[in-house]
Amino acid sequence: MFHSIEKKVSSAIRAHIQARYGVDLSVVVEQPKQSDLGEMAVPAAFQLAKQLRQAPKKIAAELVDEIGPIEGVARMEVAGNGYLNLRLDRGAYGAALLGGVEAEAGGGAGKVIVEHTNINPNKAAHIGHLRNATLGDTFVRMLRALGQRVEVQNYIDNTGVQVADVVVGFHYLEKKTAAEVQALIADPAVRFDFYCWDLYARISAYYGENPEARAWRAETLHAIEAGVGELAEMAHRVSDAIVEAHLATMLRLDVEYDVLPRESEILHLQFWASAFELLKQRKAIYLEIEGKNAGCWVMPGLSEEGKVIVRSDGTVTYVGKDIAYQLWKFGLLGKDFYYRPFLTYADGRTLWVTTDTPSESSARFGRGERVYNVIDARQSYLQDVVAAGLRGLGYEQQAEQSVHFSYEMVALSPRCCADLGIPLSEEDRKRPYVEVSGRKGLGVKADDLMDSLIAKALEEVASRHAEASAEEQKRVATQIAIGALRYFLLKFTRNAVIAFDLQEALSFEGETGPYVQYAAVRARNILRKLEERGEAIPDFRAELSGEALGRQLQSEDFWQVLLAASKADWAVERAVTAGEPAHVAKYAFQLAQAFNNFYHQYPILQEQDREKKVFLLWMTDFFRRQLERTAGILGIRVPDYM
Repeated sequence: MFHSIEKKVSSAIRAHIQARYGVDLSVVVEQPKQSDLGEMAVPAAFQLAKQLRQAPKKIAAELVDEIGPIEGVARMEVAGNGYLNLRLDRGAYGAALLGGVEAEAGGGAGKVIVEHTNINPNKAAHIGHLRNATLGDTFVRMLRALGQRVEVQNYIDNTGVQVADVVVGFHYLEKKTAAEVQALIADPAVRFDFYCWDLYARISAYYGENPEARAWRAETLHAIEAGVGELAEMAHRVSDAIVEAHLATMLRLDVEYDVLPRESEILHLQFWASAFELLKQRKAIYLEIEGKNAGCWVMPGLSEEGKVIVRSDGTVTYVGKDIAYQLWKFGLLGKDFYYRPFLTYADGRTLWVTTDTPSESSARFGRGERVYNVIDARQSYLQDVVAAGLRGLGYEQQAEQSVHFSYEMVALSPRCCADLGIPLSEEDRKRPYVEVSGRKGLGVKADDLMDSLIAKALEEVASRHAEASAEEQKRVATQIAIGALRYFLLKFTRNAVIAFDLQEALSFEGETGPYVQYAAVRARNILRKLEERGEAIPDFRAELSGEALGRQLQSEDFWQVLLAASKADWAVERAVTAGEPAHVAKYAFQLAQAFNNFYHQYPILQEQDREKKVFLLWMTDFFRRQLERTAGILGIRVPDYM
């Protein structure tokens, strides 16, 4: 609602300035530093002062005198040396919220593609992958809340070095056949992604002790890229099984996807071959004939030596395949995948996976107008190479619309390591955080972390609600634990290193997921208690007229609280513009704080004045809906009780 009026104000002032002064000005609407100065402040007069060679205050006075009424605005006045301060019509504002008027969707017709998660399918997911998936999924929810059409992709690098290393471990260290690996996958007593976690650490250590064994990796990579033979078959079985495990892990976080593009099809369907020819034709790459990169195809300009796209042995680097993938995302490659269903989600939606086998499916993906790649900050250079590849091909606009949605790593607090039973040296105990390494087998598997959080939440739920069934307690504990995890991963800005802490995440006090959930549960409980006392929830629209709302909202406390609670769309829009889901997390916390203060200050159910009581109940219900909606955008469910 607030956001809708803000857009009307900006549009009306811009149109008047265009007509009055012949200037097309992008009108900015700010928030006054003090609440007593109104709800919006417009610095347009300062922006016009240089062009018109007039004092800002004089221009502001003209604007106030000449701009006609704006829907939702009670009055406009000059403040300071030329600000336009606007005060909203409180009664009309409350009536619009009561009537269910929503902000206009800001989405355009173009498709936005968000690629996230993309875990190498060689072992179990770890805590760093959870940050990627949670950031990407929340950003998707934010875009969709604003009416954007979003396609969610999870890229599967099933032909890369990491998969090759696990295959090397199975084939050369454990002497297993593809059939024996399949039997291991099918064994219900074996957690296959956990098994591969340990095997990957073993083969990494083996390479360190036996450098000559790296020749096995090269041989295996060639076999996988060719897609034939025992090693390729084993890689196919391993990666598919791990992908299924990853999807199950992410589903615990309520993370879902639309399509799984696979690297194998980029190779088998000649995506890379087409991109390679384009790059050569348009001289975006060149064949190096001397130095250490002799025989390699190199992209110039990114460093003194350029970036190798194709190695001298003919194998393409990761970034080369990523250029082909990015071209497909924008519909620039002239090729498409074939698709087959991979699984069906609980709501009936199909998750598709790419295939090189022709099918009758009408599924179509890609052809986006804007692309967000959620990849950690350590990959910034490679993402720059991808954008440079698009520019080298002449696709300047698409390069500008390629956004590296980067983030920093997730570490563990020493206290969290102790909670999880991870042994630490005396030196590590004194560090602010402890880094983890999947290659060394040191780290926290995502599922283990979620299990630990759920177990701790369950202890608290069981102690508070012993009368509930074990199944119900587990469901509530799971919602609290996952909410705590998602909020903790979201509340820090993307460029901050996170030191995850179990106890801090699960706290019911402070800036945490459970605190936000508890506020929503408390709002629900007030309405439930009203009914338990034999009173019906009022018909708010029938009992609260615009005049009644105007009377109640003369209270500055009520007005400021309602204003804060109505700014969800405003907060989400700004968070999308900034590319910071943390801003929505902060808004959710502030909303929960505002409701808790409101709850403690006003004895809602004891209020004797009928109009005021109905108003307070409506405010409670409005808070509940806004808390639930904002939590939903963060991917956090609100339990029945806490």
